[in-house]
Parts: sequence; structure tokens; C-alpha cells
Amino acid sequence: MIAYAIHWFINLGSTVFIPIIIFALGLCVRLKPSKAFLSGITIGVGFIGLNMVVNLLQTSLGPAIKLMVTRYDLSLSIIDLGSGPGGPLAFSSTMGVLIIPIAFGLNLILVWLGLTKTLNIDVWNLWQPTFIGLMIWGVTANYLFGVLAMVAAFLMQLLLADLTQPMVSKFFGLPDISVTHLMALSPVLLALPLNWVFDRIPGFNKIDASPEKIEKRFGVFGDPLVIGLIIGIGIGILAGYDVSKTAGLGMEMAAVLKLLPKMISMFMEALTPIAEATQAFTQTHLHGKTVNIGMDAALTVGHPAVTSTSLLMIPVALFLAVILPGNKVLPFGDLTLFVFVFTIMVSAFRGNIIRSLIGGAVYTIPMLYLSTWLAPTVTKAFQLANYNIGSKGTVSFVSAGLWPNALMVWTGQHLSVIGIIVIIGILLGLLYYVNIIKKFNSQEKEVG
Repeated sequence: MIAYAIHWFINLGSTVFIPIIIFALGLCVRLKPSKAFLSGITIGVGFIGLNMVVNLLQTSLGPAIKLMVTRYDLSLSIIDLGSGPGGPLAFSSTMGVLIIPIAFGLNLILVWLGLTKTLNIDVWNLWQPTFIGLMIWGVTANYLFGVLAMVAAFLMQLLLADLTQPMVSKFFGLPDISVTHLMALSPVLLALPLNWVFDRIPGFNKIDASPEKIEKRFGVFGDPLVIGLIIGIGIGILAGYDVSKTAGLGMEMAAVLKLLPKMISMFMEALTPIAEATQAFTQTHLHGKTVNIGMDAALTVGHPAVTSTSLLMIPVALFLAVILPGNKVLPFGDLTLFVFVFTIMVSAFRGNIIRSLIGGAVYTIPMLYLSTWLAPTVTKAFQLANYNIGSKGTVSFVSAGLWPNALMVWTGQHLSVIGIIVIIGILLGLLYYVNIIKKFNSQEKEVG
């Protein structure tokens, strides 16, 4: 009965169940019911608008990417299905039913103990810890080990969300909000040290390639509308489109770069009263603990530096896939979702598009190799969730090559349950160190 109720709730779709969660959260933190209701509806409308723009991106770029693959005879043995099926696949499994009460209960305990400052309401992206659990179940043939791996992955989400919250808040203008989207958080561990290196390269460290600087220096050619137009035309040419279709693709990419920020503004309109009420509530009932609302990376993908970098990374990823020896994954399905993969990385580079492109290229290399290595495990996870892969044989997707996925699968294969428990212990220790000892991102310590 409970499983049926959870499946029914998830099947409502994010445009319905997220507004319900926001409304309930608003009531819990003593926001006026009318304001909580409006916040819920507004964020639902924001998701609808965002989905429309992302669908435009996918339907416009999908055929162009397919033609690019055909035109340049890019033949690799494993097709990138894209991470899109990951959510429905994960939540169709019994693990997908378990993750919601486990994550919610564990999150509340950790917030109460002060071990995290993130209150995750991003229910949909719990599919990523669930998918890790399915892969561990596949490699160990033990369901319980998969459940423990889900817990480890969720703790990883909270830790990375806590660590990146000041950066997300400052760059994207999202006070009291953290991102709990593991796909977006994972590249930060590369971006931060890489940015440290960039800052110490004479000459290169003086290059300001932020959208604002580009627009100022290049005038109309630096405007996001024009950048989108140019990128769209470039992809159309690479795809071999005729003049009309190339121009049409250019206009559609210009629309994406212009409309995404407008859709994201609705999220801020919805979440600001919730965030303010949450902080007021915690001051009274949680002894002044800092609590940030954990949300989907969708709140951040509308930044011009994110969309520009993500579109430019499409031909870069295809080029890398072809030249890298030993890679077998042909990027396809995940290419149009790069806005979610690289968004927090772009904020780590402070919106510098040149740095973001270099960082994105560097990060794509291990993603391709790891997604190749993980392909049999990914295929097994699809089979465990009763997902019909037809005659495709071995399947994978580029973002399956995230380092958390690889770390957990390697641990499950070689260290079994002991290794998974050790990782859980390490993550709890890091949460304790970050939030209790160092008081990172708290009222007691100001983070610059």
C-alpha cells in the first residue's frame, strides 16, 4: 500500500509533486497558507516553463547531433541512451520506493544533529542514489548492499551540497538554497583544484571570459541572444543542414539562451518566501541552526555562462569520444543535458567560459572512459529494474561515468559490504568535520 502510494505520488510528475512538497514545507515552517500555496503553484509553473525550454533544446539539437554522427561516420559500439530514462527506471524499482522514506528520515536526523545544513526536497533526483544502489545490487547480487550504497550516495549529495552552497548562493544569487543534484555536483572536485592552477598561470589568469565581459567587449556579438544564434548556426553547419534549417536552429538556440533565465526567475520568486520562513523557523525551533533548502540544479541552468558552455561542449565531447583510444561510448542522449552536468563547475570557474570549456573537456575524458567501463553494470541495472533495452545489447550513458558511480561500483566489486560501510563512515565523519568542527557555511563562520 505504501509502495503504491509512493509510486502514485512520483507518477504525478515533478510539475505536480514538487509544488505539493513546497506547499507542505511552507506550512511546516509557519508560512501563511496563501503564500505557501502561491509559492507551490509558482514553482510548478517554473518547472513547466523550464521543461518547455529544455524540450526545445532536445528536439532541436537531437536531429542535428544524429546527422553529425552520421555525416562524420562516428561509429562506436555503445550508444549513449542519455540519463533521461534513469529517473523512471529507478523509481519503478523497489529501491526507488525505499529511498524516499530513508532519505527523508536520515536527512531530518542529520539536520537536527547539525551534521548537515541541507534540507533536501529534491525528491526527483533521489533517482541517482537509487541507480547507484541498483548497480551495486547488480555487481554484488545482494539487495541489502545496494540499499547501503543508496545511503552512501545520499550522504555524498548532502556533503557536496553543503560544501558548494556558498559558491552556488554567490554566483547564481540563490541565498539559503543548495543544489543536491549529484550529476551537477560531481565535477566540482575537479573544478576547484583546476581553477587554482588557472589562477597561477601568468597571462591566462588575467583573461576574463565571463558573459558580461564578453558582451561588454564585443557589443552585440557578446549578447546571449547572438551567442546562442552563432552556436546554433555552427552546429547546423556541422550537421550539414541547408541554409533555412541552419538559420532555424540558430534562432532556436538563441531562444533557449534567452528564455532559460526568465524561467529560472520564477523559481526564485517561489523559493524566496519559503527560504526566509525556513530560516525564521530554524532560529526559533532548531536553536538557530543554518538550514538551506536542497533543490534541483534546474535552478542554475539558466545562467548564460552555463548554457553557452554546455552548447559548446557538444562538438567537443563528440570529438573526444572519437579520438580517445579505448573509449566505446558514442555521446548522444546526454549531450542535450550537459546544462545539468556542467552548471556547478561553471560557478566554480566564476562564469569564465574559456576555463569552463577546458574544465568541461578535461572532465569529459574520465566520464567517457568510466561510462565505457561501467556499461555492463549499467546494463545490469536496467535489467534489474525490468527496463526493456531491446536489441541494443550493452547500454550506457555519458553521465553514468560520474566518479561517485565508479567509486561505489569499484567498492562493491572489490571490497563488498565492508567497503560500502567504510565509505558511509567516512562521509559521516566529513559531515561532522565540515559542519560541527569547522562550522563551514554557518552563522558562526562567514564564508567568502
